[in-house]
Amino acid sequence: MEKTKIAFICVHNSCRSQMAEAFGKVYLSEHYECYSAGTETKPEINQDAVRIMKEHFGIDMQGQYSKLMGDIPVPDIVITMGCNVHCPNIPCKERYDWGLDDPTGKSDGEFIKTAKKIKEKILKIAKVNG
Repeated sequence: MEKTKIAFICVHNSCRSQMAEAFGKVYLSEHYECYSAGTETKPEINQDAVRIMKEHFGIDMQGQYSKLMGDIPVPDIVITMGCNVHCPNIPCKERYDWGLDDPTGKSDGEFIKTAKKIKEKILKIAKVNG
């Protein structure tokens, strides 16, 4: 059976959407293929996010990189992070916005808080399908 494709979308695809993709790959891989992308890209993903995910959640994001929406398969579900921008129309069956503040440039505590919110939302998806 083909897995449902989820795309986590953000402006730069360097922090929140990358964390969501990483959590998704850990907790949702049985039923979903998880991707992340942005309306723009950054040369590298946010290194604070990489460090926090490794130190506090044991997830290595080192191999992840910033992608544009055209670089990923067409998703079944689109989840935007709360970018306060209008994301281009991405064909999908379902669309959600998580309304998360970007922790970039803020304290480790803000990164941890954001990561915990993302993990909680990912685990809710897993529970529905578990």
